[in-house]
Amino acid sequence: MKEKLNFLELFAGAGGLSEGFVQNGFEPVAYVEQDKDCCSTLLTRSIYHYLLKNNLKDSYNEYLKGNLDRNKLFEMCPNTLKDKILCKQISSQTLPNLITTIELLLNGKTLDVLIGGPPCQAYSLIGRAQNKQKINDERLYLYKHYLEILTHFKPTVFVFENVPGLLSMSSGDLFKTIINDFKQIGYEVDYEILNSAEYGVLQSRKRVIVIGALNKKVTLELPKIDISMYRVKDIFEDLNALMPGQSSDKYSLQPNEYLKTFNIRNDDEILTHHEARPNNDRDLNIYKYAIQTWNNEKKRIKYHEIPDYLQSHNNKSSFLDRYKVVADDLNASHTMVAHISKDGHHYIHPDIKQCRSISVREAARIQSFPDDYYFEGSRTSKFKQIGNAVPPLLSKTIANKIKDII
Repeated sequence: MKEKLNFLELFAGAGGLSEGFVQNGFEPVAYVEQDKDCCSTLLTRSIYHYLLKNNLKDSYNEYLKGNLDRNKLFEMCPNTLKDKILCKQISSQTLPNLITTIELLLNGKTLDVLIGGPPCQAYSLIGRAQNKQKINDERLYLYKHYLEILTHFKPTVFVFENVPGLLSMSSGDLFKTIINDFKQIGYEVDYEILNSAEYGVLQSRKRVIVIGALNKKVTLELPKIDISMYRVKDIFEDLNALMPGQSSDKYSLQPNEYLKTFNIRNDDEILTHHEARPNNDRDLNIYKYAIQTWNNEKKRIKYHEIPDYLQSHNNKSSFLDRYKVVADDLNASHTMVAHISKDGHHYIHPDIKQCRSISVREAARIQSFPDDYYFEGSRTSKFKQIGNAVPPLLSKTIANKIKDII
């Protein structure tokens, strides 16, 4: 096996999927992503890994504290880090140039692994629209661009990920087409619906993971991790209490067993992103009602059950679970999604004394991002990046499997 396996990531987002590969020693060739804030986050994370490798993490910590300018941080790193972040949309028009750029970055080397998955919104929306209207969304066929890049570079292995809704698209025909297309170019394929809660993540989050190996039979069997001894409250335990709109850059306690075991927080971390969005009085009163109902009855409230004087929506027949408390006494929270960027109603902090939606850092921890992972952009953008991501602990397990295959 090569001393250093490489990978290319398409539709990279904020880097949740690639993080597990980097932690397992894989070398990124390039990240392709169209969102500018995600690209800034990917660059910051690349800088982190470079500084860590060169015993310069103190400089990164100074950046997190606000004591070191971003440009000064860039000066400490080679320009090649920035060259690997390809902030471009993947389309028929951009594909030829992207392929040429990736070839230059490979510099004569072969590609070992291709990872990524097209944006999942089109696939997750299909459940509501199926059999009601014909879906005509070009995002449904972004996988074809993934396929074109796969066909061109022919890596040893690929990882394709998406939401479970992909399996039921067009009565399953689209997924069958995707799998058949992979096989047509020489890949043996296996796939599973994996739940992150079985791989160290304190969150129930299901994703379809497809792996393929070039002319080599594969089975997607991953060793599961027992998290039954941990609870979601372990995520919140060492973070200072906040009121809506407040933030904190200090920890209240030393890291607990869960945080240390899964490398979410080490002793020398700098706390960032522990900032809560402001909430209006009506929402806070609904939050309080939801928290009381959950803590006293272990019951999720429905919108029509909220006291009349707090209701402001006429729609009382759909999306009734729009207010949801994060259950800190279970070993897995409900699924984190990108809607958290719009409001925090679906992710209410369980502590009634705080009575707010969860902070950016709390959301990142639910997704298993380590505390040294810094997200660039506005608070709204950070929530969106986190909500869309593949949990790094899941991706780390997948990366281990890919290393075994190769």
